[in-house]
Amino acid sequence: MLTIPGATQYVDWSLLILRLVVALVFGTSGWNHLKSPRKRAESLGMSVGFTVFLGATELTAAIGLSLGVLAQWAAVGLVVVMLGAIYMKVAKWKTGFWGEKSMGWHYEVLFIAVNLVILCTGGGRLALMPV
Repeated sequence: MLTIPGATQYVDWSLLILRLVVALVFGTSGWNHLKSPRKRAESLGMSVGFTVFLGATELTAAIGLSLGVLAQWAAVGLVVVMLGAIYMKVAKWKTGFWGEKSMGWHYEVLFIAVNLVILCTGGGRLALMPV
């Protein structure tokens, strides 16, 4: 295996940055769901109650990832959210991978992969509750 000398000493910092970026994306999405749930529900074609649940899930997971508290469970929750988003885009909205008709679902696949890294690594040792 070819490695860059000394690079592995930054694994925990890299995982922290990864967790914070994921938390930023999902935290702002969750906040927007909770800030105006009726408007978001209409744009997504879902009920207001489910939109609030989705927003709370995203925001809670973002807090968990940011602080490193139950980060693996937060990652599992976000994988489920992304699988639901892919389902909506493919089955309901008939969107292609790259978004031939509208925004594609390649974004969701990327976030599934990122959350699988967090799940499998525990998110690193720079956390309030490291694995």
